[in-house]
Amino acid sequence: MSAVTLPSEPTPSAVQGAAEISFVRKEGRTRLGELYQHDPLRALFPLPPAGEAMTAALVTTSGGLVGGDEMSVRISVEEGAQALVTAQAAEKVYRSAGADCRIEMELNAGPGSWLEWLPQETIVFEGARFRRRTRIDAAPRARVLAGEILAFGRAAMGEKLTGGLIRDAWELRRDGRLVWADALHMGNDLAGPLGHPAGFGGAGACATAVYFAEDAAERLDLARKLLGEAVEGLRAAATVVNGVLVARWIAGETRVLRRAFEIFWAGFRHGVAGLPAALPRLWHI
Repeated sequence: MSAVTLPSEPTPSAVQGAAEISFVRKEGRTRLGELYQHDPLRALFPLPPAGEAMTAALVTTSGGLVGGDEMSVRISVEEGAQALVTAQAAEKVYRSAGADCRIEMELNAGPGSWLEWLPQETIVFEGARFRRRTRIDAAPRARVLAGEILAFGRAAMGEKLTGGLIRDAWELRRDGRLVWADALHMGNDLAGPLGHPAGFGGAGACATAVYFAEDAAERLDLARKLLGEAVEGLRAAATVVNGVLVARWIAGETRVLRRAFEIFWAGFRHGVAGLPAALPRLWHI
């Protein structure tokens, strides 16, 4: 497996982080295949509880992203392997003087594999310019459960986003063929779409989870049942589009949304994969 290609001609003083992790199945167990990392991204491998998939935790040692920073993450789970990749803490995206910061996520699931991408929330500060693209390629019989949470400003400080850029895009492919693509794009005047009743209606956070597997349509009832068990104070829904189960949440407060997301994720992974109905300990530290 080749190393991640770093972007060329970076913005002066910007950082370029990269992490590439592969998991393989050997002797009946999932093991680390290859690892490449470049500051400020680091991968840790906490010992998972009994019955849990092999776990990796990504750490941004710089403490957050500023304008011009670029991060590339590539996760590969080879045939028959099971892995959960999470993040040590919430990702912070600071105000930019003009340049965009970018995150490129690439998730590859081999035949018969299980891959979870469960980062903690991304907090977008006032004036930040943030672009993220998550690309998933799943082979036959592979199952991928992936999610993202976006927090619009620092709630504890009463911050409301008025300017900047947010672009969060997804591309899902089955054996190289595009089956679903989606993008949230808000530029310059963020207060309009965030506050408008036809937009986010004043929500402080939103989240997306996708289940990309051949049995996605069969799991829709389970997803909707788990959404119904979520806490009050938010709106949530789930559907299936072209064989991809998509669940979404918006809430006035990030903590409310985060709790609903936890309930869904724990119950869903247990229901579809028989894994523990729990999230990594890092989510509760």
